[in-house]
Amino acid sequence: MQFIKYCMLFLVFLSATLIGKYISQKYKFRLDELEEMKNALNIFKSKIKFTYEPIPEIFKQIAENSNKNIAKLFNETILKMGDTSASIAWENAVDNFSGNLNYEDKQAIKTLSKLLRNN
Repeated sequence: MQFIKYCMLFLVFLSATLIGKYISQKYKFRLDELEEMKNALNIFKSKIKFTYEPIPEIFKQIAENSNKNIAKLFNETILKMGDTSASIAWENAVDNFSGNLNYEDKQAIKTLSKLLRNN
């Protein structure tokens, strides 16, 4: 009987540890994506300011230099910019983004569309 209690205690401890590791990995990946997005947007700002390149070319360069998830976001925006304006394409791409970002992060990133609307 004592053996069963210890086995159950071990299983509870093991499952709680694994669940905690899983949740912490999600937060780590979210932080990594936010940092990568911040770097990408800083590159975008610099290129707009100093090179005057078209937005699709800048997004293509950012996608080539970013990690896989962020590259998908910028590539999807480039594809949608053929049909719609840059601001609408950016909003749709952020809405369809399936990374580790939560709703508040996406809302903050979508504010870039207001800046793209003026250009």
